[in-house]
Amino acid sequence: MTASVFPPRLAELLEALKFLPGVGPRSAERMVLHMFARQPEGARRLARSLAEALTSVRPCSRCRMLADGDLCLICQSTGRDPSQLCVVESPSDLAAVESSGAYRGLFFVLSGRLSPLDGIGPEELGLEKLEKRLDEGVIRELILATSATVEGEATAAYLGRMAQRRDIRATRIAQGVPLGGELSYVDSGTLSSALAQRRQVD
Repeated sequence: MTASVFPPRLAELLEALKFLPGVGPRSAERMVLHMFARQPEGARRLARSLAEALTSVRPCSRCRMLADGDLCLICQSTGRDPSQLCVVESPSDLAAVESSGAYRGLFFVLSGRLSPLDGIGPEELGLEKLEKRLDEGVIRELILATSATVEGEATAAYLGRMAQRRDIRATRIAQGVPLGGELSYVDSGTLSSALAQRRQVD
C-alpha cells in the first residue's frame, strides 16, 4: 500500500507521523491503520492529550525541563539538595539520571550540546540562564552529565571553565558511560555508578 490510496486527511496524518524519530512510511501506516481499525477511542485520547500538552507544557523557567506551569516538579520539590546542579542535554537524560536513584540535587537541561558547525552556541543552550544560577552563590558542585561524544565533551569542558571562574567544583560523570554513547540509553545501574564515581574537571 502507498499513501496515495488513502483519503487526503489520512495521507496527511501519515506524513505528520513520519517526523517522529524511527518512524518511516511503513511504521506510520501500521500506527494509523491500527488506530482507525481497532483503537478509535485510543486515537481520540491521544489527540486530546497531545493538544492539551502542546497548549500547557513549556520549559521550566528555572531549569528548562518540561513543565506544566512555571516550575517543573523537581524545581518545586523542597527535598532536593540545592548545592548540587547536574547539567544534562535533554529531558530524557534527566529522566535517566533521576531513575538511577543516585542523585538528589537539582538539574539544568541544555536541550542540546555545543556544535558550532550546526549553529548551536551558548545562547541556544540557555547558558546565560545557567550563569545566573551559578552566580546566586548556592551551588557548590556542577555535575556535568553530557554525553560521551565529541560535542558532549566539548560542552562539558566549556561548562567546567564556567564553574571554575566562580570557584564552583565541576565534576564529570565517570565509568560505565561508553565513549560516543547517549546518556538516555544507559541503564540506571551504570548511571548510578557513574554519578557516584564522578571526577573533578581540570
